[in-house]
Amino acid sequence: TGNIVTRMQTVARRQGTWIHAGSIVEASGDGRLFNASVVIDPEGEIAAVYRKVHLFGFDAGETTVMSAGEDLVVVDTAVGSTGLATCYDLRFPELFRSLMGQDVQAFLISSGWPTTRISQWSLLARARAIENQAYVFACNEAGTHAGATLGGRSVIVDPTGEVLAEAGTDEEVIAATVDLDVVTRWRRDFPVLADRRL
Repeated sequence: TGNIVTRMQTVARRQGTWIHAGSIVEASGDGRLFNASVVIDPEGEIAAVYRKVHLFGFDAGETTVMSAGEDLVVVDTAVGSTGLATCYDLRFPELFRSLMGQDVQAFLISSGWPTTRISQWSLLARARAIENQAYVFACNEAGTHAGATLGGRSVIVDPTGEVLAEAGTDEEVIAATVDLDVVTRWRRDFPVLADRRL
């Protein structure tokens, strides 16, 4: 693992907490680069690595430098069975619905959405929670990157689409109380997932 992941493992172990870190450039043994996110458990062990499936850039930018990941990644965390996604993945509901095949209760999303499309970020984060009846923890960068102003607005959404906590446009820590029984009750009381036909 790289130096930044090693340092985060130390922090996770010292604090006894989970860390979801991304995006991190991961170099494979065959020379390919991946946009990766890493989940580290409270013992400081790497619990999962997700390599971004949907690369942004329309045949330019990220798509010219990175290779697309191929695997869906689900990991058991403190917020239940958790599916991983990164940034542009949020625009592809089929990724999230595919993760539901593993009975996911929550999604973790790291991102760098710009201010110009931040209203879409907020809407899509809520949509992924509503359509999958799952918690969404979506962390978006603030500040600037490569000349673009990033929109912030990190958000925690419950399985009914209610926003439990939302950041502003600057760096900010948000928190919410999560009850996994809400997922179970909502899926039982409004069993929309059972009515899927495609």
